[in-house]
Amino acid sequence: MPAFQTPSKIPYSDVNIGTGVAHPPRWTSDSTVAEVTSIQLEFRELSRLTGVKKFQDAAEEVVRHIHSLSGKKDGLVPMFINTHSGLFTHMGVFTLGARADSYYEYLLKQWIQGGKKETQLREDYLEAIEGIKRHLLRKSEPGKLTFVGELAHGRFSPKMDHLVCFLPGTLALGAHHGLPADHMELARALMDTCYQMNRQMETGLSPEIVHFNLYPQKAQKDVQVKPADRHNLLRPETVESLFYLYRFTGDRKYQDWGWELLQSFNTYTRVPSGGYSSISNVQDPRSPQPRDKMESFFLGETLKYLYLLFSDDPDLLSLDAYVFNTEAHPLPIWAPA
Repeated sequence: MPAFQTPSKIPYSDVNIGTGVAHPPRWTSDSTVAEVTSIQLEFRELSRLTGVKKFQDAAEEVVRHIHSLSGKKDGLVPMFINTHSGLFTHMGVFTLGARADSYYEYLLKQWIQGGKKETQLREDYLEAIEGIKRHLLRKSEPGKLTFVGELAHGRFSPKMDHLVCFLPGTLALGAHHGLPADHMELARALMDTCYQMNRQMETGLSPEIVHFNLYPQKAQKDVQVKPADRHNLLRPETVESLFYLYRFTGDRKYQDWGWELLQSFNTYTRVPSGGYSSISNVQDPRSPQPRDKMESFFLGETLKYLYLLFSDDPDLLSLDAYVFNTEAHPLPIWAPA
């Protein structure tokens, strides 16, 4: 809670839970929009379990504040927000990747968590998806893969973080809960793209960031990778979306694609002495360059979603009873009062 003690009530990014002192990063007084808008499921559930309202109130005040801010573009939000002024900073840059991604995910998931009563969350989510379609969606060459790029001061960039591969699963979840059917079509198209981001690499593992080819050229792949971006941190987003798509469609190809991914993780990232390691080069199967680091999300999310993808029991953590937070922890959907 000390993180919320700022002039704007927008929380600081960091809190020392030993001393109870909260602070921004050393280099800025901004928090990222994803940081301050991806805590609501947890704080709301904490209030439900304890009967102490202050957790939910603090987190929901942030969502109301972001809803009222100017600087959005058709529901899309900038990446940074100042904890003193409470205003967006670094205006005019819009991405569904790092620093903004889970804002969109939590609009939908809070609405589901609360029993679909909070219509403002639903409307903000629907507006954002329309904004994505209008400003960020393009098709690559030669394979006509649908992808989500970025916008910087009106200029489109065909850059897509692997993090954006959370989106097919989120879109499918929304469609399952009664949102427009074309969200499911878009989910399927983006799922194909995320699969290709892995498939078109020599190790079968996606790099951290790709750039899509927008113009037909001889012998050119859809997916291009810059040397600084070719690492893989064992991220879960592709398998997360495969899990949702399989649950909602029953199409076995999503299980098959997940199995391919698991094989690639085993071949190129498994450490003989135990565990798995991030690698520095997904384009070099002979020398993927392990980094001696396994992020906690590999166990918490990547393997958990693979486990759920390969289970044929749709009632194992049913998506009508649970909503997963952005780190793959299942939280109960609140029953109608």
